[in-house]
Amino acid sequence: MAAATTAEGLAGLVFLAVVLTTLTGAIMAACAERLIRSVTGLAICFIGLAGLYYFLNSPFVALMEILIYVGAVCVTIVFGVMLAPPRLEHARPALFGLSGAAAFIAAGLVFIGVVSLGLKTAWVDLGSRLNDGSVAAIGRALLRDYSMVFELISLVLLVAIIGALAVARPGRGTSQN
Repeated sequence: MAAATTAEGLAGLVFLAVVLTTLTGAIMAACAERLIRSVTGLAICFIGLAGLYYFLNSPFVALMEILIYVGAVCVTIVFGVMLAPPRLEHARPALFGLSGAAAFIAAGLVFIGVVSLGLKTAWVDLGSRLNDGSVAAIGRALLRDYSMVFELISLVLLVAIIGALAVARPGRGTSQN
């Protein structure tokens, strides 16, 4: 335990906690039976992902991850759930164990493929293209180099919010007598 007393050891422990938070949230989101618990797991996963962005020396992206995904997407999903009519029947899939095993195998194959690709790839040195992660550098990049992508992302988020409202709105107008 002597390694945990150094700065590198403590950073490794915090990184491990962030990774475990991300994985726990993802498992909660995928395996929860109730949608609200699934959204809670998704929010926990996004918070862990923001921690990973912070470890990548990008605090602005980490803050935007929390503001946009946890603050907007998860809250929009919760509002959609609250606006939707309750479903009285609860059908459980018959092949849950088989589909879970197939999903686990598929996820393992994707993981092995990504790891092998990462090990075989010749990584390019970014050198001067890497910015310092400050808000000023990110603002310059967004408004100069990536302005069209930035506008398209905002358009996609607008369409997603309008789509969520369009799907949720007919649920309240009909009577469940």
